[in-house]
Amino acid sequence: MVKPKVKPAIEVLLKSPTGINGLDEITGGGLPKGRPTLVCGGTGCGKTLFAMEFLVRGAMEYDEPGVYLSFEEKSEELAKNFASLGFDLNDLEARKKLSLDYVHIERREIEETGEYDLEGLFIRIGYAIESIGAKRVVLDTIETLFSGFTDEVILRSELKRLFGFLKDQGVTAVITGEQGEGSLTRFGLEEYVADCVIFLSHQVAEQIATRRLRIVKYRGSVHGTNEYPFLIDEQGFSVMPISSIGLDHAASSERVSTGIPRLDTMIGGKGYYKGSSILVTGTSGTGKSSMAAHFVDAACRRGERCLYFAFEESRNQIIRNMRSIGIDLEQWVKKGLLEFRNSRPSLYGLEMHLVTMHKAIEAFKPAIVVVDPISNLMAAASEMEVKSMLSRLIDFLKMKQITAFCTDLTSTNSSVECTAVGISSLMDTWLLLKVMEESGERNRGLYILKSRGMEHSNQVREFCLTDNGAQLRDVYVGSGMVMTGAARVAQEARDRLEILSRNHDVERKQRDIERKKALIEAQITALRASFEVEKDELEQAIAREKLHQEVLAEETQAMARNRKADELASIKASTAKSGKRGGK
Repeated sequence: MVKPKVKPAIEVLLKSPTGINGLDEITGGGLPKGRPTLVCGGTGCGKTLFAMEFLVRGAMEYDEPGVYLSFEEKSEELAKNFASLGFDLNDLEARKKLSLDYVHIERREIEETGEYDLEGLFIRIGYAIESIGAKRVVLDTIETLFSGFTDEVILRSELKRLFGFLKDQGVTAVITGEQGEGSLTRFGLEEYVADCVIFLSHQVAEQIATRRLRIVKYRGSVHGTNEYPFLIDEQGFSVMPISSIGLDHAASSERVSTGIPRLDTMIGGKGYYKGSSILVTGTSGTGKSSMAAHFVDAACRRGERCLYFAFEESRNQIIRNMRSIGIDLEQWVKKGLLEFRNSRPSLYGLEMHLVTMHKAIEAFKPAIVVVDPISNLMAAASEMEVKSMLSRLIDFLKMKQITAFCTDLTSTNSSVECTAVGISSLMDTWLLLKVMEESGERNRGLYILKSRGMEHSNQVREFCLTDNGAQLRDVYVGSGMVMTGAARVAQEARDRLEILSRNHDVERKQRDIERKKALIEAQITALRASFEVEKDELEQAIAREKLHQEVLAEETQAMARNRKADELASIKASTAKSGKRGGK
């Protein structure tokens, strides 16, 4: 009997999680466990921070002690530098979670003679690993170690020995390297020896700086291949994927109020869908920010958190302006339900804005996010880049079931159904605020261009900002167009006059009817009276005739008796017949 061939088990590459926000997602779990990773880039791109955070996160979050071998900065300098990020290196050293070692190398003292080996360095690294049971090692930076040598053969040989030594030690290593001219590193050799190569860049375009990360290679593992923006702030190193999260997010049927009752009525009577994206466009002064304030105020009254990203006005200015329409946003700030993030679009690069927004959303965990206005981001990048950034932001918010409310400033010369950034197709509900000029006035109008998944009005409503907030007036259409302001007031006055005139005509005609009715009834009464008079006269004539006949019959009978008539009955009969004829 032939035994079936057993497929060999697929060996899965083990990975060491970095603990760096976003990086483990891109790498599919972290850096290759027990293998060296090269992190290269130009000056100031964040290589040292990347390496140190890899060690600190490993020691604090994954109980993996680490060794940091520096060829440039002393241990005291490193401890001071990273204290600003909240990393207490001295404490980690005291608890045997971290070992800091500084190796001084003077280029003048190095002479390339005979065979050059790193045996002394290997002994030093091995001792440090063994002393704390290290699982992670960092060498920063490798150029300093080989700075005095030009023989490529020796360099390649010793680099292979170094990387091989680290593999033999079973540690996950990060080696930093400076970017060369036309190559990832100065020697152009390290990237071929390392199992994983990560390139960091610090780009400046139109006076705006942006840091980006790219995984050049990762042996034995699938990984993200795009350039990813990353941020260095008081919390350390954080990366955010540039690709869209996808279209598999949930779609809630729950509704949230717009904050304007009549606007709720226009979109099915219940408001927006929770977790949907709303876009309000219009020219300057149409009331976009006021609508955002209404939405935020309604959400805070429900006890929901709101995060407001403003790229035009300061927090205090927004709060002051909204008081003029009866909305007090400061009370929600004090209660911790509303948080403002105000910044100029040109403060840093577009992707940095996106990373910052992601971090703020993750920290505050809002139910509603307002971006006011998205058109100002055009100052930091091109239209295509802004659209890409916003599409990723919208996808991220949808995945978190956070309702997004965006405003967009349009120009007076642009098409009504066109946005400056061109993201209307990403939005679930699109409201347009429009200025309508008539009779020497500028008045606001609102209508719904689209609202996916719900019934919505097709009417244009006059949109007014009052002391009691934004109000939508009843639909009024005259002469085939919407009338607002003084034109509407004048037309309503004419309509009232016409209605009064018609009511007067109706009342007059009703009075004519009553008069005619009274006249006819009087005529009928007169005819009835005349009829009664004639009836009485005829009845009296009939009575006289009957009496005359009776008298005549009696006289005939009497005459017959006097004359001794034999047949009285026949006389009576003839008298009766003659009486009947007389009655006819």
